[in-house]
Amino acid sequence: MIVAPDDAGIRRAVELLRAGSVVAFPTETVYGLGADATSAAAIAEIYRLKQRPSWNPLIVHVADLPQARALARHWPAVADELAARFWPGPLTVVVERADGLAGDLDTVAIRIPAHPVALRLLRASGLALAAPSANRSESISPTTAQHVQRSLPEVPLVLDGGPSSRGIESTVVDLTVSPPRLLRPGALGLRALREVTGELVLPDGAVSEAADGVARPSPGMSRRHYAPRARLILAEDPDAVPRGGLAGPVAVLTYEGRGPGDEVLSADPGEYAADLYAALHRLDDAQAGTILVQAPPDTEDWLAIRDRLQRASA
Repeated sequence: MIVAPDDAGIRRAVELLRAGSVVAFPTETVYGLGADATSAAAIAEIYRLKQRPSWNPLIVHVADLPQARALARHWPAVADELAARFWPGPLTVVVERADGLAGDLDTVAIRIPAHPVALRLLRASGLALAAPSANRSESISPTTAQHVQRSLPEVPLVLDGGPSSRGIESTVVDLTVSPPRLLRPGALGLRALREVTGELVLPDGAVSEAADGVARPSPGMSRRHYAPRARLILAEDPDAVPRGGLAGPVAVLTYEGRGPGDEVLSADPGEYAADLYAALHRLDDAQAGTILVQAPPDTEDWLAIRDRLQRASA
């Protein structure tokens, strides 16, 4: 059920969360599927609904810095510096995990979202909410309440906060090592991060990947993720891809105008990211069999977008 995030909607969401159920809510990155991070049963419901493998961890969302610190066994000084600069916002930090949270990892991924509805829900509930994207595992992340409802119709309540402004997930940085290490590129760019961290270790190939079945400290590290129902093919020039043998209809997603019927996004990486998942949802809704995507530039500003598209095409 999609509801407005008014007093009644927030109140109903809090009741569900405190009863051990789940609620979908908007953040500035994508919509999340939230549950009490201290309840193993509530966390299990997230995994069940998403059909998410148990080795893929969740990010815990909190309302303020004291709540974030309470979830950590050790809170490094650089975490305070990053929080002062980027929270609330699309940055997730991985720190040593304190007792009391559901799960088996020694670390926890934490962020304070910037969306007013998310913050209101967190404050009203008083809970730390584990919240991955509110969609079936490996499929396109949702950036509207309607995306959530179509992907996860069993979710009892979706708070409708309008389209997500950032459009892709948060950047995840591991602070349990020195210098900090990038685990997932995302909506916060690396240039801004380095202004605080100085050196930032990038995994081989600039994008991290863990073998399926192996526990990892961050979500978004699986080989295949963020994928539409249609087959997605990355190409420097979509017009040069032979169409014979491709499932139809064949759609084209580009950031430069090419032909009639193409899905054209902005050539600005921030604007492109904000509409990427929505565009993939539109093409899936149009029953595209294959989506040819013009490969974005191989630059750091486009790193998170290339990461999402590479995983979607795996």
